[in-house]
Amino acid sequence: MTPWFIGLMSGTSLDGVDAVLARFPANAPMQVRAHAHRPMPDALRAELLALNRRGDDEVHRAALAANAVAELYAAAVHMLLAEAGAATADIRALGAHGQTVRHRPAEFDGTGYTVQLLNGALLAERCGIDVVCDFRSRDVAAGGQGAPLVPAFHAARFGRPGEALAVLNIGGIANLSLLHADGSVGGFDTGPGNTLMDHWCERHHGAAFDDDGRWAASGAVREALLAQWLAEPFFQRAPPKSTGRDLFDPAWLAAGLAAQPGLQAADVQATLAELTARSAAQALQRHAPSTSRLLVCGGGALNGHLMRRLTALLPGIVVGSTAEAGLPPLQVEAAAFAWLAQAFVERRPGNRPEVTGARGPRVLGVLHPAC
Repeated sequence: MTPWFIGLMSGTSLDGVDAVLARFPANAPMQVRAHAHRPMPDALRAELLALNRRGDDEVHRAALAANAVAELYAAAVHMLLAEAGAATADIRALGAHGQTVRHRPAEFDGTGYTVQLLNGALLAERCGIDVVCDFRSRDVAAGGQGAPLVPAFHAARFGRPGEALAVLNIGGIANLSLLHADGSVGGFDTGPGNTLMDHWCERHHGAAFDDDGRWAASGAVREALLAQWLAEPFFQRAPPKSTGRDLFDPAWLAAGLAAQPGLQAADVQATLAELTARSAAQALQRHAPSTSRLLVCGGGALNGHLMRRLTALLPGIVVGSTAEAGLPPLQVEAAAFAWLAQAFVERRPGNRPEVTGARGPRVLGVLHPAC
C-alpha cells in the first residue's frame, strides 16, 4: 500500500504552519487526506522576526526558538492527525521545512549558508514519527542556492507534456517554477511576495495582511517609487537566484521611501502590490515567454487585487489558482515537503540542479528517527 507522508511548512510570511497529509501513488494522482493550519503565536513571530537581524545572545535565543518551532509543528501534526482520523503508525515520515531566519547561499566563504530553525529531534519526540528536515543545506553544500526547492514537486504535480505552464508561489517571498513544454524545468525567486505588504499593513492598520488586497486597490501606484524599487540589482540578476528577508526587509522599504517622502500610506501599499505583481510578471515574460498558463499558490493567490494585476500584466496567459488544477493554494508548499520526505525515504534526489545551481542531484534532508 502507498504510504502516507506529512508535510509541514512555515514560510517567510510567519502567519503559521500548514500541515498536509498526503500520499503519492506511482501511477496515480497524489491524494490529500487532510489539511490543518496552526497560527503562529505573536511572541514567537516577534522573536523569529528579530532573529532575521543581528542581535544579542543569538545562539541561545535561536536554540529556544527552534524548540518553540518544533512545539508549534507538533501541535499542527496532532491537529492534522485528529482531522484525518489517522494514527502515528499510519505515517511513514514527515517532512518539516523549519523557519528560515537567514539565507545567504554562496556568500562570505563561497559556500555561504541557509538557516531554518527547527529542533528536529524534539519534533520526533513529540510526534513519534520519523522526521526529515534541513532540506536546503545539502543543496547549498553542493554549490546551490538551496532554493527554491518546490519546482521539482510542481513539475511532478502540475507538469503536462507539450504544455508550457508556470507556477507562482506568493508567500512572504515569491518564487516561480517554469515547466516547459519539452519537460525541462526552471525556477527562481522573483522577489518580495507578501512580506513587505504585510509589514506595511500591520504598521498602519494593525492587521496581519491586506484582506483581498482591498487597501492596495484603494491607492494609486506611484511609478517613480516603483521604478526605484525595480532598480534593485536582484531583479536584474540571472538565475539561479534566491532571496529572503535578508534583503527585502523593513529597512529596504524605509530606504526607498526616504527618497520619495510625503506619499499616502495607501499609495505605498498599492505600489508594493504592484512591485510583487510586476517583478513576477516581468520574470515570467523574460524567462518563459511561451507560457500559456500561470497557476498561483500561497497566500497571494487569495489576494484578489494581486490576481487581477497579474492577469492584466500577462495578456495571453491564463492566470488562475492551483485550486483549478486540483490542489488548494494553501496546501501546495506543505504538500511539497511531504513529497520531499518521500524522496528522502526512497533516497531519490529532491533538488533540481538546473534551478538551484547545485553541482548535481542530491538527496535532501536529515533524518531524526521516531525512536
